[in-house]
Amino acid sequence: MSDTQSGQATSVSADAVTIRPMDRPGDLGWVIQTHGEVYAREYGWDASFEALVATIAADYAIGHDPRREAAWIAELEGRRVGCVFCVAGDTAGTAQLRVLLVDPAARGHALGTRLVDTCLDFARAAGYRRITLWTNDVLTSARRIYQAAGFTLVDEEQHHSFGHDLLGQNWARDL
Repeated sequence: MSDTQSGQATSVSADAVTIRPMDRPGDLGWVIQTHGEVYAREYGWDASFEALVATIAADYAIGHDPRREAAWIAELEGRRVGCVFCVAGDTAGTAQLRVLLVDPAARGHALGTRLVDTCLDFARAAGYRRITLWTNDVLTSARRIYQAAGFTLVDEEQHHSFGHDLLGQNWARDL
């Protein structure tokens, strides 16, 4: 999901937009619920997508290494409106960007770009040499953000998930 899709952007000062660590009660629940609701509404995805996000959030909450993994919440005028996670990847020296989301009501404030930049900055500071992500081709606005941040498409594979036939994509970039 990204903030560059058409949405109900309003005029808001830069001071009203913040990116903060995901460290408050309710943050993880918000991530799970909002992903489920937004993706169901916008793409018709079923509850299995919300379950995937719940698994990612639970894995992070239970066992993340704060020196190597972090997550952030974007707030607009004090309300949660976006998120992203940076977690250790499957290979040494590789991080993974996970569950980027900007609530439709908050699109148009470059929050998706700011969240991705925050994730990349953290990954560099944590000593990662590469970062990867998995997405689906229907998420065109998110892909534009990833491409603008220097990610390149590594491979694609068709799959049936979340109640739909989809084209999954793996993207990566060096840090």
